[in-house]
Amino acid sequence: MKTILITGTGGLIGGEAARHFLEKGWEVHGIDNNTRMWLFGKEADVSGGIASLSESESYTHHHVDIRDRSRISSIHCQVRPNAVIHCAAQPSHDKAADIPFDDFDINALGTVNLLEAFRLYAPADASFVYVSTNKVYGDGPNRLELNEEDTRWEPNMYPDIGEDVPVGLWFDGINEDFPIDQCLHSLFGASKLSADIMAQEYGRYFNLNVGIFRGGCLTGPTHAGVELHGFLSYIVKCAMSEKPYSIFGYSGKQVRDQIHSKDVITAFEAFIENPRQGEVYNIGGERRNSASILEIINLIEEISGKRLQYTLSDEARKGDHIWYISDMTKFRSHYPDWEPQFDLRDMISEMVAAHRESA
Repeated sequence: MKTILITGTGGLIGGEAARHFLEKGWEVHGIDNNTRMWLFGKEADVSGGIASLSESESYTHHHVDIRDRSRISSIHCQVRPNAVIHCAAQPSHDKAADIPFDDFDINALGTVNLLEAFRLYAPADASFVYVSTNKVYGDGPNRLELNEEDTRWEPNMYPDIGEDVPVGLWFDGINEDFPIDQCLHSLFGASKLSADIMAQEYGRYFNLNVGIFRGGCLTGPTHAGVELHGFLSYIVKCAMSEKPYSIFGYSGKQVRDQIHSKDVITAFEAFIENPRQGEVYNIGGERRNSASILEIINLIEEISGKRLQYTLSDEARKGDHIWYISDMTKFRSHYPDWEPQFDLRDMISEMVAAHRESA
């Protein structure tokens, strides 16, 4: 039986990965100490998801902090995993400014702990998936010339756009060649970028099967969204519970692409089955599943009948993207059989149904 080690199994992506590989017949070891509740409060408690996974005889849980180097090493030595999916993180760029040491220790040093343990104890053909973020590109995408349309911002992005526009900006979204230097990242973006580069280096320097996935908005019905993290989940929660919602900056026309957690995991699985060394991929909903906040508010109302009560603030979040869409051309060229199964309407419909079921 193959064995996989997954960090952050109480969270959206880690939990989805654990369920997926349990269904595939793998032995799953999870690492999560519910730091999310410490970061964001009781509404972000993930203990229920961990308890549900623990009902499976093929799941073993380790209540361990990824900053604990000796215990992370010990777990790898014991498990010797065929694959690792590293999802655990401090995920909020707003929160990072309040806890800079914790943010860096979790995101950067915690990742190095896992990479080094993987190098020492995993089989030579094992695969390591690191869940990075599109915040590694900082606010560079905001340098685009943007047009304000009725419900969203859109850039002037076409193949022949001249030398003044940074390399890698195309109509289909931001690709992996987009510059990461000379821009504002937020402390969260900087700590994740540090881990991102270390993961690449472990792949290339040590010839390890390490894949780096720079996620856009990863979402799903089990997402414990809060104001500082988990945008789509949180905005649906606010609409369904008639809780006021605050939009920060850009007239609510800022654009994001959304990808379902199940589609994320099948992309990870494709990499694990045919890995590469130190490869970087953007992963998100692409243009087909992109929407502004205003467009999402309208879609929620169309699906649920609930109209979100919101206020607009002129003050944008520092370093926030005005427009970001993931270009997955590179991943699709390497893994042409992968195809997402959920569109944006599916995602919102699932969240609305989940909220009604739990009410």
